Amino acid sequence: MVATGEIYDVVIVGAGPAGIFAALELVKDSTTAARVLILEKGRDLEGRVCLSQQAPGTSCRRCSPCRVVSGWGGAGAFSDGKLTLSTEVGGMLDAYIDRGELEDLVRYVDQVYMQFGAPEEVYGEDSEAIRELERKATLAELRLIPSRIRHLGTGRTKEILERMQQYLEGKVDIALETAATRILARDGEVTGVETQEGSLIRAKYVVVAPGREGAEWLVSQARALGLGTAINPVDIGVRVELPAAVMEAITNVTYEAKLIYHSRSFDDKVRTFCMCPYGEVVTESNDGLITVNGHSHAHRKTANTNFALLVSKTFTEPFREPITYGKYIAGLANLLGGGVIVQRLGDLLSGRRSTEERIRKGTVRPTLEDATPGDLSLVFPYRHLVDIMEMLRALDAIAPGVYSRNTLLYGVEVKFYSSRLALSNVLETQIRGLFSAGDGAGVTRGLMQASISGVIVAREILRRMKA
Repeated sequence: MVATGEIYDVVIVGAGPAGIFAALELVKDSTTAARVLILEKGRDLEGRVCLSQQAPGTSCRRCSPCRVVSGWGGAGAFSDGKLTLSTEVGGMLDAYIDRGELEDLVRYVDQVYMQFGAPEEVYGEDSEAIRELERKATLAELRLIPSRIRHLGTGRTKEILERMQQYLEGKVDIALETAATRILARDGEVTGVETQEGSLIRAKYVVVAPGREGAEWLVSQARALGLGTAINPVDIGVRVELPAAVMEAITNVTYEAKLIYHSRSFDDKVRTFCMCPYGEVVTESNDGLITVNGHSHAHRKTANTNFALLVSKTFTEPFREPITYGKYIAGLANLLGGGVIVQRLGDLLSGRRSTEERIRKGTVRPTLEDATPGDLSLVFPYRHLVDIMEMLRALDAIAPGVYSRNTLLYGVEVKFYSSRLALSNVLETQIRGLFSAGDGAGVTRGLMQASISGVIVAREILRRMKA
């Protein structure tokens, strides 16, 4: 517990990639001697054990905060751990800094990960194979975004994050299981934060990087402070699971393919996200709401590959509640299935719910054993289902077998980064000294750009401290 009245140069809210990289950059320059505090409401890595995953087949315990998405390393600690070495995907930082600077930062952050143990192997460097895959995608009305991928893997990601924590210990103060509940400001300038225990911590600079799980809290703080927000597209969809062999024509070349499709029926954007070769489907709890995600482990493989298909919808005024809308759709699955619903594609197309018996007859063994067989047509709006079906048919043209009756669909997958704070080109809010970074701020959508956003903020703070 941090005592009331403590004074820091910088308080960082959130120990995900944005917060960690902000801290790494701040302590890198020893001439400033900045006093830094990291507040994180979740546990350390050793304490981040998902109780339901310890006993396969048991349902989510709805831990608060969820140990999968909260704690040291953020949601990325147990994710697939993919570093996308491209400026075209993973966020919208190119709206704040120029492309050349962003490319330099991609290389810089990649090297930092390498210093802490990231593997040397990079996927997506076979230019001839990439061109052939791109040609096939074009014929299927898909757009492939070529990108080089450095895959960390779930187990290795944890090891890297442990080394980062060990490096920072003694250089910054780290308060785990300590939630920030309120951002403090006066006369247009940040003054600190208040914790759940009621401690008032003073700081000249505050960096809020609460991750996707903290996006709703950040929006509430923005409203309380009178800060403007913009509405990002709402990303809602399913996680697809099928035999790894079906996707090898793609994953052997790129590991993770970034594919975009615009539906013929509605012209909606549908995209692949977080492709996990030989991985497993997992659950996450967001304030008790159970959603689905995927992992690939560095040292353990399954017979399946999974990936998300997300429909991106942009709404207009008076709609201003993208996170609430996403929670509403996911909540329907929780209401009908007690958590995540799984359905065979063949059953969905036949207009019937899946049952345990029908799934057993199929050729794909679910890696998420506690998902409830059910009917996703009772969960998703018709428009979303049409978009997803069209995308699956398009994918089948480049990876035959995707549009199989045995393919499993899990719902709901939602990305809670749909509200974006109004930020300057150094990611500072309208309150002086208050910066926001990472997925929770709505400016990044992945490990690489989230980490870069932390560096951008830290460098600006260091510049001001030296002025």
